[in-house]
Amino acid sequence: MKKLTALFLAGAMTLALAACGGGTTSSAGSAASGAASSGAASSGVVSEGAVSYEDLEPATLILADSAAKGAAGSVFDELVAEKAAEITGGQLTIETYINGELGADTDLLRQMQNGDIDMVGSQIAALVSFAPELAIFDLPMVFATVDGDTIDQVLNGDSQTRAALDKAFENANWHLLGFLQNATFRLTTANTDLKDLASFDGLQIRTMENTNHMAFWQAIGAEPTPMAWNEVYFALQSGNIGAEENAADTIVGANLFEVQDYLACTNHILYVNQLSMNKDSWESLDPAYQTALEEAVSQAIAEMRTQLVDIDTQNKELLVEKGMTLIEYDQNFFDEIMAIPAVQDLYKQIDTDTNGLASILQEELGVA
Repeated sequence: MKKLTALFLAGAMTLALAACGGGTTSSAGSAASGAASSGAASSGVVSEGAVSYEDLEPATLILADSAAKGAAGSVFDELVAEKAAEITGGQLTIETYINGELGADTDLLRQMQNGDIDMVGSQIAALVSFAPELAIFDLPMVFATVDGDTIDQVLNGDSQTRAALDKAFENANWHLLGFLQNATFRLTTANTDLKDLASFDGLQIRTMENTNHMAFWQAIGAEPTPMAWNEVYFALQSGNIGAEENAADTIVGANLFEVQDYLACTNHILYVNQLSMNKDSWESLDPAYQTALEEAVSQAIAEMRTQLVDIDTQNKELLVEKGMTLIEYDQNFFDEIMAIPAVQDLYKQIDTDTNGLASILQEELGVA
C-alpha cells in the first residue's frame, strides 16, 4: 500500500513538475536495449548462466535525491539506474527523482525509513539524527591526509567500520548500498590570507547548522555562524561574514570567487555521497536483483571516482583563473590542529557518541 501511495505521489509530482519545466528521469528505457551487447555490464551477473532475468517479474524502484541536476550525487544516482537496467536487460527499473523533487534530505530519509520510497542518495549530514554512528564523518580532518583508495576500502570494503555502518543503517530500517568519494573535500574560502593556524583566529565563517562542525571551528579560534545558503553570497559581499566552507564545485556554482579572495584546502570534511535502500524493500527484492543492484552500485562508484577528482581539480583551477589565491597546507598544519585540546575533546565526544566507532575508523584509516 505504501508503494502504491509513493508511486501515485511520484506520478502526480512528475505531472506538476513537467508543467513548470521540471521532469523525472527513468534510466531503464534505452539502457535496457543495449544490455545484451554490454560485456562489462553482463560480466559477473548475467553470464554466469544461473540467472535469467527474463524469468523474473519486472521490478521498479523509486530513488530520490535532493542533489541538483549535474551534481555528483545526482549523476551517481542516474548512473546506478542505468547500470541496473543494463545488467538485468531492463527488468530492474530505477526511477530517479532528483533536485529535491520528492523533498529535502531529512524528509526523503524519513520517507525511505517508512517505506514510502525505496532508495535515497544524499550527503551524510542529515543521516546523523537517524543513525548516530554516522557522526564519524564529522571528525574534523580525519580523512584529510588519506588517499581515496584507502578511504574506499574502509567505507566500502571488508572492514570493521563498514560492518558497523551496515548495522547502523539496518537499525534505522535502511540497507546501505555504498559510499561515493575519492578524497575530495570541503574547502574554506575567505577574504583573509589563511596562511597558518593563527590566521583563523576571529574568522567569521558561515557553516552548516551542525554542532560538531561548529565545535571544530570554535576550537581553532574561528567564529562559526550558521546561515541559510541563499543568504551567504550577500553576507560575504557586505562583509557581515568573512568566510564560508564548501566543495569546489559548489563554490564555482555560487560565484563566490566574486566576493572571496582566498581558497584554502583545509580538507576538514570529506565530500561523500551515500546510497541506501529501505530495509523491507531490499529484503523483498529477488536475490538476483539484489546481486544486480550491488553490482550496479559497485560499477557506478568505480566509474565516478575518477570523475570526482577531475571535477575537484578543474573547479579549483577555474577559481584560481577567476582571481582566487589557492592555499595548500603541509602535514604540520594538520598536526598542529589535531594537537589542540578542544579538537581532541571533540574527537573523544564523537567517539563516545558513536560507541567507539570513531576510534575504529581512525585505526583502519591509519591515522590513529
